[in-house]
Formats: sequence, structure tokens, C-alpha cells
Amino acid sequence: MGELTETGVVDAVGKELFIGGKWVPSSTGRTFAVEDPATGQVLCEVADASPEDGRAALDAAVAAQADWAKTPPRERSEILRRAYELLNSRADELALLMTLEMGKPLAEAKGEIVYAAEFFRWFSEEAVRIDGGYQVAPNGAGRFLVTKQPVGPCLLITPWNFPMAMGGRKIGPAIAAGCTMVIKPAEQTPLSMLALAAILTEAGLPAGVLNVVTTSDPGGVMEPMIKDGRARKLSFTGSTAVGRKLLEQCADKVLRTSMELGGNAPFLVFDDADLDAAVEGAMQAKMRNIGEACTAANRFYVQRGVADEFARRLTERMSALPLGRGTEPGVVVGPLIDNDAVAKVTELVTDATQRGAKVLTGGTTVDGPGNFYQATVLTDVPRDARMASEEIFGPVAPISVFDDEDEAVAAANDTEYGLVSYVYTNDLKRALRVSESLEAGMIGLNQGIVSNPAAPFGGVKQSGLGREGGTVGIDEFLETKYVAVSL
Repeated sequence: MGELTETGVVDAVGKELFIGGKWVPSSTGRTFAVEDPATGQVLCEVADASPEDGRAALDAAVAAQADWAKTPPRERSEILRRAYELLNSRADELALLMTLEMGKPLAEAKGEIVYAAEFFRWFSEEAVRIDGGYQVAPNGAGRFLVTKQPVGPCLLITPWNFPMAMGGRKIGPAIAAGCTMVIKPAEQTPLSMLALAAILTEAGLPAGVLNVVTTSDPGGVMEPMIKDGRARKLSFTGSTAVGRKLLEQCADKVLRTSMELGGNAPFLVFDDADLDAAVEGAMQAKMRNIGEACTAANRFYVQRGVADEFARRLTERMSALPLGRGTEPGVVVGPLIDNDAVAKVTELVTDATQRGAKVLTGGTTVDGPGNFYQATVLTDVPRDARMASEEIFGPVAPISVFDDEDEAVAAANDTEYGLVSYVYTNDLKRALRVSESLEAGMIGLNQGIVSNPAAPFGGVKQSGLGREGGTVGIDEFLETKYVAVSL
């Protein structure tokens, strides 16, 4: 990656499209700017892919699919293992690169590199465990052979908030399963993915298996590839609104889809909870990635008996968080991704206060360059406030009070989303009752972080389709084939 300076890590990354194992400019010669959200300054220009470039990337993936599918599982496994080791060995450089393009503090960015690397280690182990079956037919006259094969060329779309981890969560199982792919990173954060492409090449990934298209026109580039028919799967992480549009496009060619979409996570604190643990979990669930996460706690429901004390402790913690550019020592609250993100958070806080919510700390933007918003705690947030139904995607913790378990569960489930829910209680029976009653794909029971490469990640309702990670993550990239044998 070069010298560990801001200029050095940016200059060391390829700025062109990565197609068929080669770095190539856009066919139109156009580029777009990548900005530092903490300063508003341009870091660099990267190639701006056209629909023709997307077609060339898909051509490369299709051409490489047959040979890649025949590659021994152990060979695919070892490529992933080498990528895991390379990511960890370059965690400092990659973390700085991510902080520059995305804004999160360096320590958190380094944690994401380690997290991303774990997907490669996990799926390096899963690559050699793809199984099948042998079964005697019920009438005894035949046999059933069941095998699993790669689904084929895949289209992958990743978001800006976890630019390396979301790439690893999709690329890892695709490589392990024997699928080629075209990946489109978010326009705001293309550099991490371009760096990852170089690392995977160094790890031995053959040309054409991974192709990267960076573009300022995602719809114009991706829709033709989706409707082309040669790609057989789309995996998308992003907003529910965009996910719906992609599902409509995929329907025409009946593409396999994995959708990790929006969230509106409730955080329930019962009066028998360990408040120290609940506040610590709240900080993790709310402030991971500056609140810009689909798993972020979006609605805090606290039982009346401990509501004031929980709010006091959370306010104390939130008000003490250092704010600034993510490269500065000790900073915890970095900038939001862009001006639109700041405007959205401001609108939601204003709406809540106009409806009667009280600001205990924060509640305002920060002057100067960069897209900063103060860490904020609100109480008395009414159920009809916009932030009760919309993702905040910022460092704002809205607290509402409940009286009993049924009320808490009803409030938590009163949303179109169902990605993750958090529950704090020391009552085992209540923990099981509530966990089973919550309409979410994941539950954080007395813990504020649920993400783990070895666990199935995904939601229900309009939070998505399918699962990533865990033992089921590779199945999203495999087709089951049954062979009937007559004896």
C-alpha cells in the first residue's frame, strides 16, 4: 500500500476499473471525485464506468466461470486464507484509507478490516465443506444423489458504511462456492474495494473471477447487467427502497437474490436489567459506525422504573464522546458520510422536538468543514415521531418509556423492518418469551453487537431476503442438483 501517510495510502490504490484481471480506464474516459467527509476535500478521482464497461465486466465473469467452478475447493480455500492474512498484515494502511473516504475513526476502521478478514478465514473453511447426499428411494428401487454446484456469475452491490466488511461478506462465500462476480462498490467509498481487488489478485485469485466497476451511475450500469440474463444471482446491501427496485429488475430473468436492506432496530431495557451492561450495550448498538449502520439501535424503549436513570447514564456517556476527524487521536464521533446525511438527521431531530421530545445532549450540527452532527440523546419521544419509523443513520438515541412486556413487544414490532432487536433483561423466561416474540432476524440478548462471520446475518419483513455468514452463507451461492438413479 505504500508509505503510511494520507497521500501515500490513497496514491497506492488503483483508480481504474478492474476487469478481467486488468486495470482499465472507463470506456468514456470519465472519472468522478472521492471526497473526505471530514473536510470536504477531494482525495482523488476514480474511473466512472459506463454501461459498456459493465457489460465488459460481465463478459469477463462469464468467460471465467467454467474454469473457476472446476477449481478444487482446497485451492479456493487457500486463496481465501492468503487474503485473510494479507488483510491483517495491512490493517493499518487499509484502515487509514477507509477513514479518509468514509469518516469513521481509525480504531473502528481497523476493527472493520479485521472483521472483513474474518469472512475470508471463515469461508476458506467452508469451501472444503460443501456437501451433498445419498439416499435410498422410499420404494427401494433407486437412489437419490444430491450435489451442490456454483450458482454462476454473480452481481454484488455494496454500501458505503462498511466498505470493506460488506465486500468480504459477499466475495468470501462467492469465491468459496466457485462463483465469478462483478462487484459495484458505493460511489462514496470505492477505494476500499479497489484495494481489496488488488489484495485478492496478490492472493492468487485468477483473472476474471472478481471484476470491480466504480460508477456515479449505479442504475444505468447495473440494470443492463441484471437484465442481460447471464448473471444468475444478485446480492445487495443497501436501502429497502433501492432493494425493491432491484427485485423488480431481477424478476424478469428470475435471478437468485440476497437482500440485506434497511433496519429500525428497537432496544428494549426492562427494569430488571443490569443497567451498566445496558448502557454499555446501548453505546455499542447506537454508536457503531457513528450510528450509520442498518443494525444501529434506532428506538430505545425503557421500562418506566429505570427510564430516568438509563437516560441519565446514557446522556453522560454520549456527551463525553470526542468529536472530530477520524484520523485524530481519541476521536469517537466522526463525520457523517455527506451533507444529505446531516440534513436527514437534522430533520428527524427537529420533527421529534416539535412533537414534544426533549434534548438531553447534542441536537445540533457542528460548524466548520465536514459533515458533523453531535452525539444526541432525546427523551419523551412520541410514537408518531418520524424517527420512530425511519432509519436515523446518525448519532441520535431517542428514548421512549413503556410499562409492561406486551407494550414493549408491540412497540418494537410496530415497523415494516425486522433486521435486529436488542433486549436487556436478567429474567430468563422473559428473555426467551421476548426473543421469540420479536419480529427480527437477529436478537442481541444482553449484548449490543450481533455481527459475527460465523453467524447467519439477515432480516425478515422489509429488512431483506436470505442470510449472509454462518454455515448457511455459502448456500446462497450454490444450487442444489438432484440425480435420480434407477437400480
